[in-house]
Amino acid sequence: MGPLKRNHTSSSEFIIFGFGDLARLQILFFGLFLIVHLITLAGHTTVVLITLIDTCLQTPMYFFLRNLSIIEICYILVIVPNMLDNFLSRNQKMPFLGCALQMHLFIALGGAECFLLTAMAYDRFVAICNPLRYTLIITRAFCLQMLALACVSGFALSLALTTLIFLLPFCQSHVIDHFFCDIPAVLYLACSDTQVNEIAVFLVCTFILLIPFLLILFSYGFIITAILRIHSAEGRSKAFSTCAGHLLVSLLHYGCAIFIYIRPKSCYTPEQDKIVSLVYTNVTPMLYPVIYSLRNKEVKGALRRLLASHR
Repeated sequence: MGPLKRNHTSSSEFIIFGFGDLARLQILFFGLFLIVHLITLAGHTTVVLITLIDTCLQTPMYFFLRNLSIIEICYILVIVPNMLDNFLSRNQKMPFLGCALQMHLFIALGGAECFLLTAMAYDRFVAICNPLRYTLIITRAFCLQMLALACVSGFALSLALTTLIFLLPFCQSHVIDHFFCDIPAVLYLACSDTQVNEIAVFLVCTFILLIPFLLILFSYGFIITAILRIHSAEGRSKAFSTCAGHLLVSLLHYGCAIFIYIRPKSCYTPEQDKIVSLVYTNVTPMLYPVIYSLRNKEVKGALRRLLASHR
C-alpha cells in the first residue's frame, strides 16, 4: 500500500513519509548522509573562517563566497537534520505551521543563493571585462547592497509563495511522500484546483531561477570572449581558474533546481523527485567548497597558512 493511501491525519499536521519504502536501508542511509552532512558543514565553515581571517582574501569575490557558504549552511540545516531524524523514526509528524516554515526558509535561502550567484557572476564580469574600473564599480557598499537585495528578495518571494500554497485545502491524505516539505510534494496533496498556485510557482521560479541563470550565462559569454583575447597563456589560465568554480557551482545549482520546480504538476513523480532532491540538498552542497578550493590557488594558500599557524 503506497504512502498516500495510509490513514489520514488531523488538519493540524502532516506526516513526512521520507524513505519509508526502504525501511531495511534506513540505518545505512542515516550513517551515510550523516557523514555527508558533517563533511558539508566542515567544508563551508572552513570557507567562512579562512575568508574572514586571511588578509589576502578580503576582496569582493571572497566576500560573496563567504556569504554564499553561510547561506548554504543555513539551507542544509533547514532540511538535513529533519531528514536524518526521518531515517530513524518512520512517518515523522510535522506540524502544519512547521511544514510552512520549513518551506518558507528553504525557498528564501535558495532564492538568496540564486541571486548571490548572479552577483558573483557580475563581479567576475567586471573583473575580467572591465578591470580598470573594477575598484570603482565593485565597492564594499555595492557588495553589501547586493547581499541585502539577494536576501530581501529571496525572503519576500518565498513568503508570498508559501502563503499562497498553504492557503490551499488539504482534505485528503496528509502524508507527504518526500523527506521534507517540498513545493511539488505539498501541492500534490491539495484537493482543490491548483492552477493559480502552479502559475505562481512558475513565476517565482522564473524570477529566482530562470532570469538569474540566463544572466549568468550571458555574463559568461562576455567573460569567455574576453579571456580568449588574452595573449598570455598564464593570464588565460588564471582568469579561467577564478571563474571555473563559480560557473560549475552555478550549473549544478540551477540545473537541479530547474529540473525539480519548473514543470507542471502532471509531471510530478515522488520517487524521481526524492532522488534528485537528495542530490540537490546533500551531495551538491558538499561539492561546492571542494570545487572552489581545488581550482583556486588563493584559497588553497590561505588554507595552508591557517593550518600552519595552528601547528
